[in-house]
Amino acid sequence: MKKPLVAIVGKPNVGKSTFFNKVAGSKISIVEDIPGVTRDRIFANAEWCGYQFQIVDTGGLDFNKDDEINKRIIEQANLAIDLADVIILFVDGREGLTHHDIEVATHLRRAKAPKIVAVNKLDNYEREKTYEFYELGLGEPIAISAEQSKGIGDLLDEVVKNLKKIDTSDDESTVKIALLGKPNAGKSSITNRLLGEDRVVVSSVAGTTRDAIDSPFRWNNRDFVLIDTAGLRRKSKIEPDSIERYSVIRTMSALERCDVAVLVIDASEGITEQDVRIAGLIHEQGKPSVIVVNKWDLIEKNEQSRKAFEKQFEIDLAFMKYYVTVYVSCVTGQRIGQIMEKVDYVLSNAKREIPMALFNNVLLNAISVTEPPAKNGKKLKIIYGKQVATCPPTFNIYCNNSALIENSYIRYLENSLRRAFDFSGTPIKVQFKNKSEE
Repeated sequence: MKKPLVAIVGKPNVGKSTFFNKVAGSKISIVEDIPGVTRDRIFANAEWCGYQFQIVDTGGLDFNKDDEINKRIIEQANLAIDLADVIILFVDGREGLTHHDIEVATHLRRAKAPKIVAVNKLDNYEREKTYEFYELGLGEPIAISAEQSKGIGDLLDEVVKNLKKIDTSDDESTVKIALLGKPNAGKSSITNRLLGEDRVVVSSVAGTTRDAIDSPFRWNNRDFVLIDTAGLRRKSKIEPDSIERYSVIRTMSALERCDVAVLVIDASEGITEQDVRIAGLIHEQGKPSVIVVNKWDLIEKNEQSRKAFEKQFEIDLAFMKYYVTVYVSCVTGQRIGQIMEKVDYVLSNAKREIPMALFNNVLLNAISVTEPPAKNGKKLKIIYGKQVATCPPTFNIYCNNSALIENSYIRYLENSLRRAFDFSGTPIKVQFKNKSEE
């Protein structure tokens, strides 16, 4: 059952993201004392007094600015408002009631969901400073200090009064997909194509997405979550104290918690050093992956176009020859549907379990073809092996002395396993253990 949604809205810099992070239990949304830092809807799961729900942090609403980014912020906030089961309007208690607050409150009146006014930044819990906000006509204002964690419980008590308890026992089956890549490679466009709606900001300005954004959806009667991340640039391109630095940290966090990583590459730029670096991060994390070559409509087509890309992949991604590719265009929709098919395929391979007897047959055959090399006059004796984990598939091989094994022979055994079983799109691990470690 879908969790109810609680939307946090308000003008810029009223502390929405600070509250969001307190409730979510981790620094999911960027917090910076700069108006307009949060520009997309940021989702997180939350729980209060037995009630489970999603909260969404929206960009600051400013109806007086007319630039493209601000227009998209308002569009995104409106989507959150339309989907919300409860709306929390954040205002600044230190600043007092402003015409911007009145404009936002007026805007919210069109929404059907219950609305709660949170008067933030009252570090000394001065309830008298909430009185002027009755003028907004949205009920009794609640005094809080998100920074000091004061009044948050009272606010959440009011929120859950408007929610129903749900059964989320099947949440563990949800597959999380992280979209990674350089800025402006088309990750947000792919997200919107797969979701069938404009869920994240799409702009020609590189770096528009600065947070990792969770978007739940269903495909083939199964639950998935798309995590659209900020584009990763080389460290030398990032100022040490810049907001983008936090986006990189958040992107790495998204990679760590995902089930499948999708690396989006800009076909018009070709395979760059940074694309290879991101692929390396995915490989190091042991995640199954799909490489999506986007903007394929911009490439002049001939018989050699795709072959040229594949040849370059073979060279640049020699460390992960198990890669799986799909060539798409978000503009035309070409092969977009194959992305989820490939995701499902590589995830199935990552979950593949090999029976012990079958694994040992393949292992013994590989040993008979090429025996382990001797080291310092000592010979490695392999006794048997078994699979000990999935995602990624991990195999323990027990021997007389694991110190005698060499990396070249481990790679040989990995290649033997890949020839015997379909592990396309996923790394595998072969670990040598002494028989006494069993």
